[in-house]
Amino acid sequence: MAAPLEMTPEASPEAVLEGVGNAAIEGRSLGQIAWRRLRQDKVAMAGGFVVISLALIAILARPIIGWYGQAPNTIHNTPPGDLLDQSTQMPLGSFGGITGTHWLGVTPGLGEDIFANLVYGARTSLIIGVLATVLAVVLGVISGVVAGFYRGVTDTVLSRIMDLLLSFPTLLFAIALLAVFQDVPSFLGLSGTPLRFFVLIFVLGFFSFPYIGRIVRGQVLSLREKEFIEAARSIGARDSRIMAREIFPNLVGPILVYSTLAIPANILGEAGLSYLGVGVPAGTPSWGAMLSDAGSGGYYQIDPTYLMAPGLLLFAAVLAFNLFGDGLRDALDPKSSR
Repeated sequence: MAAPLEMTPEASPEAVLEGVGNAAIEGRSLGQIAWRRLRQDKVAMAGGFVVISLALIAILARPIIGWYGQAPNTIHNTPPGDLLDQSTQMPLGSFGGITGTHWLGVTPGLGEDIFANLVYGARTSLIIGVLATVLAVVLGVISGVVAGFYRGVTDTVLSRIMDLLLSFPTLLFAIALLAVFQDVPSFLGLSGTPLRFFVLIFVLGFFSFPYIGRIVRGQVLSLREKEFIEAARSIGARDSRIMAREIFPNLVGPILVYSTLAIPANILGEAGLSYLGVGVPAGTPSWGAMLSDAGSGGYYQIDPTYLMAPGLLLFAAVLAFNLFGDGLRDALDPKSSR
């Protein structure tokens, strides 16, 4: 019989742990793991950098324009005509009149500074896109949690309402509603530009909440059968506490992913409605309104810069949000191989 193996001092657990001292071995939380995975996705981080940059531009629009020295909606079509050709109303010079004073040139007809309008247009697009997404998330989370948690008649009623809204011709209703409110002087104490912003946010947010509502409902149907929910019920926790303290924290990941993908959709929605002439009121800087002016006036055939500037910025903003949203989804998904 072979002699029993003896553990050498070097192979003993005490030797392996020697040098560790009293330092505690800390584990990583789910948030730390998700952030580590997100940092490794260079494309998503690039998209996030663009998103943060656009947010800072929107927040700091006023000081940026103050430093730039050209205000939006300032008409330069005045004699002696140093910016526009008084006969054709087109910008003087190449690329839409780009100069050291007007970095992206001026608009045909009125001679407004394009860069200034783009900066303030970013604020318009992000305000409407973010607030519409917040409205959709709030309505969708509430309806989805209630429908999935209580099931039965409650689930049937809420699900049929969401199905009805999903099949509703949103674009036609939005055009009709916004056209009506063009002639309404005031509503709920709002008038003018704030009223139009409110209607746009309501239309975009209300008709998109069923998408997140159905996602949340499916998640809650699965979560309500978990052991920790049964444990909470066994100690007498109320339904409101279970939904708020046990279920909702497990929905943060899907909500964040949906939000990052819904914001660009709402930005495009505002741009599309403004392009059709029923979005933000005239005189309010907007990327969609700039595209509409460039297209309807036929200026893009002579001055393509006027069309390309807001178009490229809109494309970059939507692409950045989508790339960041895809990366966030992969980072929060433990089954993802990325």
